[in-house]
Amino acid sequence: MRGLGHEPGRWRKSSYSGGGNGDCVEAVLDPPRKVGLRDSAHPAHAALALPAHQWVALLRLAGHR
Repeated sequence: MRGLGHEPGRWRKSSYSGGGNGDCVEAVLDPPRKVGLRDSAHPAHAALALPAHQWVALLRLAGHR
């Protein structure tokens, strides 16, 4: 995705993910106040960009399962 880049060092995977490239989501903080999400198994494919406040809301919802 334009602006988020595909550099592997910028993207972070959860410490709860396994060591392989299985079903993982990677995230990157990309100023100004944008969070990128992508599939770790397909890093060259499109990424989803969210405003940081929407990312925080998503994390809150996920924590209230």
